[in-house]
Amino acid sequence: MTIAIKTIGPRGQLLLSEKYAGQQVLIDETEPGVWTIKTGKFIPDNERWMWIAETQTQIDRAITWAEQHPPTETDLESLAGHIEK
Repeated sequence: MTIAIKTIGPRGQLLLSEKYAGQQVLIDETEPGVWTIKTGKFIPDNERWMWIAETQTQIDRAITWAEQHPPTETDLESLAGHIEK
């Protein structure tokens, strides 16, 4: 474990080690002035739905179905007979 004293710059920036350059970090403020900083890969908000357990189960079922049912050519004339006019 490394402990370091840093100064927050006039624009609110805190410089960490260069080895963290370009990485995403999660900053958890547990109380005013108390922060936990964690590096990681984070999921964009518009993709978060894919990581819900129920959704993952549905995606897995869909993939399994698609693997067991290869695509076939559609008979357009037969299909046209089922369309309401």
